Amino acid sequence: MIEIWPKKFSLTGKVAVVTGGAGLIGKDIVIGMSQAHAKVIIGEIDKEKGKKLENMCKKQNLLAFFHYLDITKKKSIDEFVKFCIDNYGKIDIWVNCAYPRTNDWAKKFEDVSLSSWRKNIDIHLNSYFLCCQKVAEYMKTKNKGCIINFSSTYGLVGPKFFIYKDTDMTCAAAYSVIKGGIINFTKYLATYYAPYNVRINAICPGGVFDKQDAKFVEKYNRNTPLRRMAKPEEIACPVIFLASDASSYITGHILVVDGGWTAW
Repeated sequence: MIEIWPKKFSLTGKVAVVTGGAGLIGKDIVIGMSQAHAKVIIGEIDKEKGKKLENMCKKQNLLAFFHYLDITKKKSIDEFVKFCIDNYGKIDIWVNCAYPRTNDWAKKFEDVSLSSWRKNIDIHLNSYFLCCQKVAEYMKTKNKGCIINFSSTYGLVGPKFFIYKDTDMTCAAAYSVIKGGIINFTKYLATYYAPYNVRINAICPGGVFDKQDAKFVEKYNRNTPLRRMAKPEEIACPVIFLASDASSYITGHILVVDGGWTAW
C-alpha cells in the first residue's frame, strides 16, 4: 500500500500568507504551517512583532518571513500581494487572521457612536473583502488556491453577557456584525470561485485564553462543555487542516472550534 495520508496533511511546496501573523492566534498558525513545511509569509502591521517572530522561526530552521501589511489600505494589500508573487513565486494559501479595531472597541452598545460603528466595519469587514477580492482573483488565474477567513462563535450566536459582569470586558456589537458577515461572505465566495478550484472556508473560534480577567475566565470555563478556554495552537491546527490537501473536498464550510460553546 502506498502511504499517502501523511502527504495529504503536509504543506510541502506551498506558499502561505497569514495576515495578523504575529498576533495571538496568527503566531501559532505561522509556526504550525512552517512546521508542516510551508513557506510562510507573516503579513503584519506591527513591524517589531513581525520581525521578532521571523527571527524566532529562523532559529528553529523554519521558513517564515515578515513583510509589512496593513489590510485596511488597498494600496498596501496590492503591493504586498505583488511582492509575495514576485519574490516567492506564488500564493497557495491565504489566511485572514488580522483583527483591526478602534481604540473605543470595548464600549457598551448604548455608548457606541455611529462613526465608531462605521469605522470598525470598514477596517475589519471591508478589509477582508479587499484581501479576498485581490487574492481570489489571483488564485482564479492559477485554477487553485485556498482562503481561510476568521469568524467567531459570536458570528453564530449571541453573547452570554453575564460572563462579562463585574469586569471591564464586553463583546462589541460591531464584532458580532462583522463576524456574522464574514460567515455568509465566505459561503458566497466559496460558490463563486468553486469553478476555478479555489476553496474558501471560515473558522469560528471560541474564546482563547490570553490572561483575561479571572472572573471572566471562571464563568467562561463553567459555561463551556470542555470547561476551559482554547489554547492558540488549538485554533491553529484546524486552520492548517483546512489549508492542506486533506481538506480538498471542503469549501464553503464554517468550522467551529469552541470546546462545545455553541452546543449548549
